[in-house]
Amino acid sequence: MQNKRLFLDIHAIQTLPPSNINRDDTGSPKTAQYGGITRARVSSQSWKKAMRDYFKETSDAANVGTRSLDVVRYLAEKIQKEKDMSDEEALDLAETAFNALGIKTSDKKVKALFFLGNSQAIKLAKVVVSHLGADNKLDQKDLDKKVLSEILRKNPAIDIALFGRMVADNPSLNEDASSQVAHAISTHPVQTEFDFFTAVDDLAPEDNAGAGMLGTIEFNSSTLYRYANVSVHELSRQLKDKDNTLNTLKLYIEAFAKSLPTGKVNTFANQTLPQALVVSLREDRPVNLVTAFEEAIHSQDGYVKKSLDKLYKEYEKVEKFVEKPCFTLYTQVLDGPVLEGGIEEDSLAALLKDFEEKMQAYLPEVNQD
Repeated sequence: MQNKRLFLDIHAIQTLPPSNINRDDTGSPKTAQYGGITRARVSSQSWKKAMRDYFKETSDAANVGTRSLDVVRYLAEKIQKEKDMSDEEALDLAETAFNALGIKTSDKKVKALFFLGNSQAIKLAKVVVSHLGADNKLDQKDLDKKVLSEILRKNPAIDIALFGRMVADNPSLNEDASSQVAHAISTHPVQTEFDFFTAVDDLAPEDNAGAGMLGTIEFNSSTLYRYANVSVHELSRQLKDKDNTLNTLKLYIEAFAKSLPTGKVNTFANQTLPQALVVSLREDRPVNLVTAFEEAIHSQDGYVKKSLDKLYKEYEKVEKFVEKPCFTLYTQVLDGPVLEGGIEEDSLAALLKDFEEKMQAYLPEVNQD
């Protein structure tokens, strides 16, 4: 089935204790108005950065990209691994390669963040070195822009495929994101609180009772609804490999569940995990179930169970508008709430194993051309 469409939906309920993992420009925890109520919010950019960091820590580095203004130096390092030369020579060559691609540079840096895959950088370095003369010099006209562009369009790093790449200087190098990550919001109202802190000067005189430093930190506590999706057919088209696609999907689910933005984490040690994770494969369209919480939860005995109850009911309600999922797997730490139509797994590891087995029946139908 050449035009098969498949969408992976991932939902999570996760509680954070006093924390400030994602701040605005004033240092306050980010918030949002939803359903007429102020909610805690963690931006999609913040959690995507945490997921990319998780990719780098737990997967093959060759499959992960680097996004930086300093990618000229990054490419230069790859060039030096291909041929022995000075730092200055390598930087000149790398800058020439980027200029040949139509990417503007200044002081050996690109002018906008550039997302470059490790394998792409290695291939670019090989092409550059193959055109060198005895003096390690290279003119921009010596490089074929089409050849260089093709390298950057083929075999993208998994995070480039998932999160996309925009290149204003050369739009042909743009990569559409196959994944979307929603801003996480609390299922209930929140109020920002203030922690007044003091720090003692260990070497202060004994007759000095004052603090060495004092200040305030804003924080809140929340039970968040988190959501992300992946256009599986688009990811498969980008990666052009069934096993790589499946492994990337599994890593994405794992990273979504285990990653955490690190804002003020040393201050609050808010190292929590989701209380529930729900994974669905759909054929018609992705579905964000945040509508379950448009009416905020008000409670004095916890939010997690009430949040799960509302989430699972919304899962059933949306079937008035969309098709039933191909399958739904979920795991949770609470006893009691049941997701009708879903298969409950004992753990995240069991969920990923079952997911891998079930996806075998669907990935072959995705267009791999």
